Amino acid sequence: MSKIHDTISQIGVVPVIKLNHPERDAAALGKALCAGGVPVAEITFRAEGADTAIKLMKEACPEMLVGAGTVTTTEQIDKVLEVGGEFIVTPGFDAELVEYAQKKGIEVFPGCTTATDYHQALKYGLKVTKFFPAEQSGGLAKIKALSAPFPMFKVMPTGGVSLKNLADYISSPVIAACGGSYMVTADLIDNNKWDEITDLCRQSVEIVKEARKDR
Repeated sequence: MSKIHDTISQIGVVPVIKLNHPERDAAALGKALCAGGVPVAEITFRAEGADTAIKLMKEACPEMLVGAGTVTTTEQIDKVLEVGGEFIVTPGFDAELVEYAQKKGIEVFPGCTTATDYHQALKYGLKVTKFFPAEQSGGLAKIKALSAPFPMFKVMPTGGVSLKNLADYISSPVIAACGGSYMVTADLIDNNKWDEITDLCRQSVEIVKEARKDR
C-alpha cells in the first residue's frame, strides 16, 4: 500500500467532517483531533468551503493527513489539489473521477458496495476502497463475503460506525480503517466542544489498539 494507505490504516479511524464555518472552526478542530491521537480528516463537500477548511486545517496542523469526501466532480478534485489536500473519497464508483484523480496523482477511495464495484476498482489497480453506507449496505458480514472473491482489497466502512461497533469492524483483517462522524457531530463542532472531540478520539484509538491485538 501507499504511504497514505499505511498512515490511515495505522490510525484506524477517519473523522468524516462537515464544517459549516471553516474559517472559525477548521484550525481548532484539527488541533482537537491531533490531541486525541487522530491526525487525519476527511472534509466533505456536503458543505461549502470544504477546500477552505482543508487549507486552514493543514496550515494549523501540518502533521495532519487531510483529504476531501463526498467528491462528485472533477472541479472539486482541482480545488482539493489547489489547497494541498492529500486524498479524495467518492460516495460511489465513478470511473471518470477515478481516472481524473489518478491522472492528477492524488489518492482516491471510491465507494464500492457490490461485486460490480469491486470489479471496476480492480481494473483501476486500486488497493483500498470505501464501503458506504456501511451498516445500511450489509455491514461487516457483506464486507467479509465480498473479500472472498476479492481478497486484494482493504476496505474503509463509513456510515453507521460508532464507538459501539468500531471494535467489531476494526478487528477484521480486511478493514483498513473506519470512517465516522460520531466524534465530529454538528453539535460538537458548532458548540466548540473540542475537549469532547479529543476524548472521543482517544476512546476510538484505544478501541482500535485493543481490537487489533488478536488480528
